[in-house]
Amino acid sequence: MDRVVFVIGNAGKQLLQAQAVNANNLANATTNGFQAEMAKFSSRAVSGAGFQSRVFAVAENNSASFAKGEIQRTGRTLDVAVNGNGWIAVQAADGNEAYTRAGNLHVDINGQLLTRSDYPVLGDSGPIVIPDNQKLEIGSDGTISVRPLGQQPNTLAEVGRIKMVSPDKDELEKGPDGLLRMRNGRDAEASTDVSLISGALEGSNVNGVEAMVNMIGLARMFDVSVKIMSTAKEMDERTTQIMNLG
Repeated sequence: MDRVVFVIGNAGKQLLQAQAVNANNLANATTNGFQAEMAKFSSRAVSGAGFQSRVFAVAENNSASFAKGEIQRTGRTLDVAVNGNGWIAVQAADGNEAYTRAGNLHVDINGQLLTRSDYPVLGDSGPIVIPDNQKLEIGSDGTISVRPLGQQPNTLAEVGRIKMVSPDKDELEKGPDGLLRMRNGRDAEASTDVSLISGALEGSNVNGVEAMVNMIGLARMFDVSVKIMSTAKEMDERTTQIMNLG
């Protein structure tokens, strides 16, 4: 049997994977700080006996789009948007450091500062804990200041500073949890070049129209692959009939 069946069967599989990535992007078109995933295709030779006249593609989706989403003013004290190229450091579920641009924060009953997905926000010395207060402010440099209970209006105490990083984009990869990590497994150094916009959120960088067009295009390519498999089957059957005539 011609290797075309193997090649086009793999193509259908990879197109379905690319469609899943695109569908996830479309589902997160309104998720604050979401960075679209990208399915990249790389070619692989079909190994085996005979002349290598066929190659197939493999879809890989460990990269992300670093385009910026639109900044929207909310006026909420615990909403922050990353200004420029940079990320907020958080503690992932495995306990390691990871990065996000989602700045819709909240404080739990234990006073810990968390993202909307409940990842602890990291400061200079670990997760940030905020004491009970009458007022809270987050500065452009990530400094968190509070007015303690019972204190005068002009009394502010610094309780921590959000760690912000700005590594090279090529050093980052996106994980299945939607967080970015350093490819070398190390923690990125804090950067003073990154700032925050208080009372604002960054929207998703997914272009809804583009994602819809991609969905249609991928569906059509999958239909073409199915038709090619059907044609290959017919050719194989006719070849068998011709061989039987002899």
